[in-house]
Amino acid sequence: MTHFEPPMNWPDHEDIAMALYEKFGDDFTEAKIYRIRFTDLLDWVLSLPNFEGTREQANEGHLEQIQAKWVYEWRDNQ
Repeated sequence: MTHFEPPMNWPDHEDIAMALYEKFGDDFTEAKIYRIRFTDLLDWVLSLPNFEGTREQANEGHLEQIQAKWVYEWRDNQ
């Protein structure tokens, strides 16, 4: 059974963070997540299968929010 993943865009910080956690699991600890370069984070978000935003729409605020939510997601799973 496949379930439909709704498309994500830049304001969907929590959904993006959950998708990144699912993709990378415990490869990234809290400290490592906060050290991720925004250029790398941007590429990873853009590569998520159901992400529809564009590179041009990205900004530091979105990336900071995604990073923070990813940390919360990681903590919740420890």
